[in-house]
Amino acid sequence: MRLQPASLSLATLLLVCSASALAQSPPEITNIQLGPRPFFLVAEMSDSPLKSKLQSCSNGPFAKTSFSIGHRGAAMMFPEHTRESYEAAARMGAGIVECDVTFTKDKELVCRHAQNDLHTTTNILATPLAGKCTKGFTPYDAEKNTPASAECRSSDITLAEFKTLRGKMDAFNPKARTVAEFMAGTANWRTDLYSGPTSGTLMTHQESIALFQKLGVKMTPELKAASVTMPFDGFSQQDYAQKMIDEYKAAKVPASQVFAQSFNKQDILYWVKNEPSFGKQAVFLDEADKVADLPDLEKLKSYKKDGIQIVAPPLFALLDAKDGKLVPSAYAQHAKQAGLGIITWTLERSGVLADGKNGWYYQSFDPAIQREGDMMQVLDVLAKDIGILGIFSDWPATVTYYANCMGLK
Repeated sequence: MRLQPASLSLATLLLVCSASALAQSPPEITNIQLGPRPFFLVAEMSDSPLKSKLQSCSNGPFAKTSFSIGHRGAAMMFPEHTRESYEAAARMGAGIVECDVTFTKDKELVCRHAQNDLHTTTNILATPLAGKCTKGFTPYDAEKNTPASAECRSSDITLAEFKTLRGKMDAFNPKARTVAEFMAGTANWRTDLYSGPTSGTLMTHQESIALFQKLGVKMTPELKAASVTMPFDGFSQQDYAQKMIDEYKAAKVPASQVFAQSFNKQDILYWVKNEPSFGKQAVFLDEADKVADLPDLEKLKSYKKDGIQIVAPPLFALLDAKDGKLVPSAYAQHAKQAGLGIITWTLERSGVLADGKNGWYYQSFDPAIQREGDMMQVLDVLAKDIGILGIFSDWPATVTYYANCMGLK
């Protein structure tokens, strides 16, 4: 896209600032630090051969592994898709880190989980840019029992404006009467310690590529569905899909280091046809909301026939509970029969497990989860019985510990 002369100096300034920020980032991280959580989970397991095996690995050493994928970085405690979150994921041994990709008003690619999530993932409502949001803040109406709401899109603002914002934990308070209350909805099993006014650094897609190169990790960008009607000011879905790949090519990132993702099958097929070196390991995300929505064996075989090599269903798709034990699901068996590689999402995103209210991700196998340490049993069945390629986690250290102990690279 051609820059107008009036915006040239601003664009140059943004590049200089971005380079300065990246210069302050650590170089490739080789000293992997897992912190206490994986050790807590292992200690909390019921006695079993698996527990003994995992305990035997407690002194490490630990190295990064592609089995451990940083979901939006390390989003359990760091604001998602921020520099700090990405660096934390790499520090915890994630060998692959994710930038969800959307675009701004001036059609520049940025890292956000959704085009319309700025009101819950950034401080935009507390800034003058709130006036540019698609829908401004509306307080909770107790009389009508109408929740507080807002909608702020990255496409509402320019890249320069986007870069003035700060990331926060993705949350909102539906009973908020003020903007401050609306922004203060973080779950009690997370933290706001890393959401301060000098942290939560938002990133463009290009900046994420440069950072990931510096950190020495592979990359898994997800092309997000647009909240605006496409084409957007002449910017088509195909332009969008191509621009994402072009930014890797411009940065000279080998296609083997990139696992492009989308929930939109047409995006995957576009890459398979037009960017085959990237398309051969593109990841087709499954948007099933419940087990009944999952594709059957014939549908999975058709994916393979179309050139799709890797599928990524949610966690519940792959596991079932039988006699109180975790077992591979029918979907998992069918995907392997179809010759598809499997990645899954998302570990460490459901809070406390032992309360028996583990929600959407655990819907098919909740009866087999009794304690926090059962998370390691989940990983073991996924890795050994199903043979997944990797797993997204909001706290990559947990997966890194398991993968290192089991020799998964």
